[in-house]
Amino acid sequence: MDKDVYILAIESSCDETAAAVVKNGREVLSNVIYSQIALHTEYGGVVPEIASRKHIEKINQVILQALAEAGMELQDMTAIAVTYGPGLVGALLVGVSAAKAISFASKIPLVGVHHIEGHISANFIENKDLEPPFVCLVVSGGHSHLVVVKDYGEYEIIGRTRDDAAGEAFDKVARAIGLGYPGGPKIDKAARTGNADAIHFPRAKVGDSEYDFSFSGLKSAVLNYLNSCQMKGEEIVMEDVAASFQKAVVDVLVEHSITAVKKYGYRKFAIAGGVASNSGLREALEAACGKEKIAFYHPSPIYCTDNAAMIGTAAYYEYIKGVRHGFDLNAVPNLKLGERA
Repeated sequence: MDKDVYILAIESSCDETAAAVVKNGREVLSNVIYSQIALHTEYGGVVPEIASRKHIEKINQVILQALAEAGMELQDMTAIAVTYGPGLVGALLVGVSAAKAISFASKIPLVGVHHIEGHISANFIENKDLEPPFVCLVVSGGHSHLVVVKDYGEYEIIGRTRDDAAGEAFDKVARAIGLGYPGGPKIDKAARTGNADAIHFPRAKVGDSEYDFSFSGLKSAVLNYLNSCQMKGEEIVMEDVAASFQKAVVDVLVEHSITAVKKYGYRKFAIAGGVASNSGLREALEAACGKEKIAFYHPSPIYCTDNAAMIGTAAYYEYIKGVRHGFDLNAVPNLKLGERA
């Protein structure tokens, strides 16, 4: 496009209230995130109604701060982007309502964005050379997907979780071994001082799909191990449990990912989502990709968690394709990747 495209993006799908200004899809001018982690830690996980209320309190503040940090005014924006699914319906509605109101009042076009497309697009922010096609592993609290990114906004899911997502398993195991919420970062930290070979936990395979994931059996194996130790009066070394569990998850994610990249014939592989910031997973994938001479891409940790910069990036590629949404845009909590409003 001849003119620069500036997108004000809003993200409120779970427990982060976020806004960002993104220029031409890959240059982040501001990225403001208000996290509710401390608020929900008391409850051991996200409480949807509390999250929605806090979004209402903070949404205008983060939007104004994002514009101020970018040194721009609302009238400078080319489009308003917002996550409309998947996520917690109440949380999504706050962001969608704010975006529609701003679009209506300012007469600036509205672009709805799929949350998972945002996570995948986070890879474009810092990796200026990355372009489709490539394979991407999306791992978060709610999703474990292996995706072929055929083009901007064009995806084929080749593998998905049959039960617990990887991040969900991290949270449940962290709670079981007394680490609390949020589980992912705490298990990652504990695993660094543990022995990953101390306990052998299962690596599940899904018989009718070599790319699908299943982590509920692994979670159960950890719980059974803990119960067995307690019944026998044996010492539980929390760091060893964390390291052994993490290795079991990482081994499966790496094996499926590398198999997919090789079979589909791509030489580019990316990761996305909250679990993509896990140090054990990054190190294992970097080593595996290096061995197979596959280019490995990953966002910085700040762009792995829920943020609005990734939504602005995804929205840019939708906008230049001519995608616009009307004021009937609604929150879709169970929106599938590839579906459109």
